[in-house]
Amino acid sequence: SVSQRKQIIAIANSHISGRKLGAPLTNMALSILRDKSYERMDYHLHYYSINVNGKDLRSSTFFIKDSGELIGLLCINFDDSRYMELHEKLFSLIHPGNFVKNISSGIAESKENVKDLSSRITENFAIDVASLREQIFNDATANFTTPVDRLNQNERKEIMIKLYEQGLFQLKGSIPFVAKRFSCSQATIYRYLGEINN
Repeated sequence: SVSQRKQIIAIANSHISGRKLGAPLTNMALSILRDKSYERMDYHLHYYSINVNGKDLRSSTFFIKDSGELIGLLCINFDDSRYMELHEKLFSLIHPGNFVKNISSGIAESKENVKDLSSRITENFAIDVASLREQIFNDATANFTTPVDRLNQNERKEIMIKLYEQGLFQLKGSIPFVAKRFSCSQATIYRYLGEINN
């Protein structure tokens, strides 16, 4: 079952995402497990993700189910950057410069629209659980200028909700990790989680 293993068990063309066997699920996959969106749909199509080298990929995830229970995920990642480059070169050869700028900006806008419509989460590929924890935590705290260990209770709760939605607490060792980052006790983190779940 996906919820038990939470790791890659088979991969082809790993050079595209930069990930290997045993790597953890992505932040997006953890979010899917948490919100159980697989119960009402069979797939997420055409969202953008970022590989381990920071390159944009076009991705789709299909839910593998047995009698309604999620038993696996089939994730397909496609690097379309070379096709976008070819497209721009082709149009620069056959159209005037201003038209090319309009076409290119239209493509960029449509790419952003796909990202916005498909998911509120940009999928990031991590090579291990520690890196994934760091990624999720850094994403959730990116908008705060105050050091994390000096945030007030409401700000911490806001971050905890983001961490919960991203599925961080499905990863082993996340409670002590967050407690250390907040400079508080693990009991405090459990209390925040209790408040989120009520």
